[in-house]
Amino acid sequence: MVIVPFKRKDAKAQRRKNKFYDIFSLFASLRLCVFALIFLSSCDTNHSPPPTSQELRMSIHTEPPTFDPRRATDTTSINLIRMCLEGLLRDDGPGIASHFETSEDKMEYTFYLRDAKWSDGSPVTAQDFADTWTTILSPNFPSEFANELFVIKNGKAFKAGKATKEELGIKVIDDKTLQVNLEHPTTYFTELAATSYFFPYKGDLANGPFKMVSWKHYDEVTMVKNETYWDKDQVKLQKLFFPIIQDETTELSMYESGELDWAGQPFSTIPLDSLQSILKTQTLQTTPLAGTYFYIFNTEKPPFNNVNIRKAFTLAINRQTIIENILQGKQKPALSYVPPNLWKEPSKPAYLDHDVANAKKLFALGLKELGGTLPKITLSYNTSDGHHKIAQAIQQQWKEAFGVDVKLENKEWKVFLNETNQHQYQVARMGGVAGYNDPVTFLDESNTERTGWNNLNYDKYIQMAKQATDPKTREEILHQAETILLDDMPIAPIYFYTSSYLQKPYVKGVVFTNTGHIDLKHAYIHQ
Repeated sequence: MVIVPFKRKDAKAQRRKNKFYDIFSLFASLRLCVFALIFLSSCDTNHSPPPTSQELRMSIHTEPPTFDPRRATDTTSINLIRMCLEGLLRDDGPGIASHFETSEDKMEYTFYLRDAKWSDGSPVTAQDFADTWTTILSPNFPSEFANELFVIKNGKAFKAGKATKEELGIKVIDDKTLQVNLEHPTTYFTELAATSYFFPYKGDLANGPFKMVSWKHYDEVTMVKNETYWDKDQVKLQKLFFPIIQDETTELSMYESGELDWAGQPFSTIPLDSLQSILKTQTLQTTPLAGTYFYIFNTEKPPFNNVNIRKAFTLAINRQTIIENILQGKQKPALSYVPPNLWKEPSKPAYLDHDVANAKKLFALGLKELGGTLPKITLSYNTSDGHHKIAQAIQQQWKEAFGVDVKLENKEWKVFLNETNQHQYQVARMGGVAGYNDPVTFLDESNTERTGWNNLNYDKYIQMAKQATDPKTREEILHQAETILLDDMPIAPIYFYTSSYLQKPYVKGVVFTNTGHIDLKHAYIHQ
């Protein structure tokens, strides 16, 4: 799961532990479910004239920490990398691999590479992929998402120094043929193969639709069309210009004055204080996102080591009020944990929104089990106007429901992550966006590490799901796992994300994926 900071003050504060990434369906035999919207028009009342060339101007909120796909874990870096690099597959179908074959047990995949080239004219080979993946899995290479490659046979063992390079399930048959053997049946491996985790890397070379020509640190990034890209005839934009603008209000002003063609996600956010005025004159575009905003409980210390207290605090939250009065972005109350657009059959609500009557009963029971005394409670969140307003609302809701005074404490992103990793908190804000379209990205055991929660029955279902090959059976197993999680309530789901942004009416062909990525391969300026 990608942990979302929501708003960041500097580039280094963007790093987060990553899970999940995406894919879109081209092959009928694969259940690939990226939600993609091709934006045809906007009702923006600011009728700025279109640029005279095929140039798209879109600001980014922070300095990209890296353009190395082996290390990137932040939203900004990954979105920019995806414009310059391409994996075996894309969200919308074939990528560097023109086609592939798979064994019946989903344990072996063979990819056949097309005649693709790097931006210096050299061929993209199977060895390029093998070398990159092997590096990520090497014991001494610092990669925060190496666990995503543990589906490769002996990947986890190799990372731990318990297997050799030759024992990895990565075999280069020839320059254009790559065979991958997996640790267990992985029905979503084709989705993983389209993520940035599995991109090949050769320094500053590009093999995707665009290539970077300028990176002025803390100022701007510029890209141009990559003329060596295998599908270059489909790329219409000649230039991408990304000024780095940390202040969302400044970004909005530049958009309204015609200096930018886009404002908001995926690289930034629309200022909450400006929403009302924006909605009076412009159309705020929104699309569902496979992500959940939630609070986590420290289950190792009182009072949230008590399940009834955790349930009480979760049930007392008025999600709809937060959405209507603060967020205003067509979000949905999260009455389960996994976003509904990751399921074929979405989860049934596990509880009611703002169920104060039951919350009070559970609070009384939990307080009795704790000996009648409730310690002081602190709600922590990383610095952000949005997080602060949500925390203030929930602070008041808990006060009204239980008569408790909750202290609010904001932290710089890096400090916040470190403290939650070390379990140095009581209640903390967290958020996750799917890295690929499968429920397991939210339900993997590692996603509850910050809570200190463990449940052997839950672990059993996750392991069963990893071995299941029948999609329906596998989904039923994962639903069971989610039920166990929500019954123990180490987390308090609040709302399901949407992406909100403004775009000029002359910007066409942009694709927004279910997992929050923007694809500009087919975008163009309608002149």
